[in-house]
Amino acid sequence: MRVLLLGGTTEASLLARALAVAGVKAVFSYAGRTAAPVAQPVPLRTGGFGGAEGLADYLVAEGITHVVDVTHPFAAQISRNAIAASAVHKVPLAALERPQWQAEPGDDWCHVPDVQAAVQALPDTPARVFLAIGKQTLAPFAAKPQHHYLLRLVDPPEQPLPLPDATAVVARGPFAVEGDLALLRDHRISHIVAKNAGGSGAGAKLIAARRLGLPVILIDRPALPPRLVLGSVPEVMRWLHHGDTERGV
Repeated sequence: MRVLLLGGTTEASLLARALAVAGVKAVFSYAGRTAAPVAQPVPLRTGGFGGAEGLADYLVAEGITHVVDVTHPFAAQISRNAIAASAVHKVPLAALERPQWQAEPGDDWCHVPDVQAAVQALPDTPARVFLAIGKQTLAPFAAKPQHHYLLRLVDPPEQPLPLPDATAVVARGPFAVEGDLALLRDHRISHIVAKNAGGSGAGAKLIAARRLGLPVILIDRPALPPRLVLGSVPEVMRWLHHGDTERGV
């Protein structure tokens, strides 16, 4: 057995640790968007594969027997490539997917299908917006330059931000509720835009928003082709060792 772990999330690091403890041969692949990837207990590679075709070639060249997709829920292209590449050579594929966040009493959430809809959902009058969406999809918000935007990035920006009025805070999660409360208060945030990534490490901002009564514009996850979805590291380990490919998607 030789597992390709498509990672970059907290769950991916937990799975890498479980694979190492179990003595399973594995390769941890980062997409290459993080300047300083977290060290892993299994061999690490960074960068892309060259699309679905390149990934399919990699599976054969490296003798990969199983693929586990533990990328960010919004890394849709990587996930689509993994589905297509695995199908070419009939390599078993499973996704370890964290549950989506669900609104609780006191939440003021507006669900939107994509980034463009999130831009349109912001008010026309000037606001102070926490854009908790990473650095890849900032440019569309330049369509509403009247707002001040607060960004939280894993790495310092290498180029000027595509927003006329923005502040960047460099920090790596997981984040605590008290810290996010202080962040929102210090920057006098009035609105939050976030992707429904799920997970506890990034959920602190939503709890903080609830306590402060702030509205949240929540971007829905992108749709993906059918695939086997597992909910925990133990489930993935059982699938790897028992070939549990009959579970629904």
